[in-house]
Amino acid sequence: MALTPEDVLHIAKLARIALTEAEVERLADQLSGILDHFSALSAVDTRSVEPTAHPLPLFNVMRADEVASSLPRAEILKNAPEQEDGFFRVRAVLE
Repeated sequence: MALTPEDVLHIAKLARIALTEAEVERLADQLSGILDHFSALSAVDTRSVEPTAHPLPLFNVMRADEVASSLPRAEILKNAPEQEDGFFRVRAVLE
């Protein structure tokens, strides 16, 4: 399928981009080539292929949300660069 320069200018207008005459001619050839590749796909027999939104089966990879005990406070705070009264000590963000 060959695109005309008018088709390219219409696409450029929809995309809100400005093109020079040289860009219009170059893009007409390139976009036509891309559309030719897609037209080759129409020759493939897909009647026995079930429509799908994703080629692989999807499943939830998240673990179950179960209540569990947390680490002891002392073990968590031993890696803190600074601590104060059992909490992480951080620099003030707002003063």
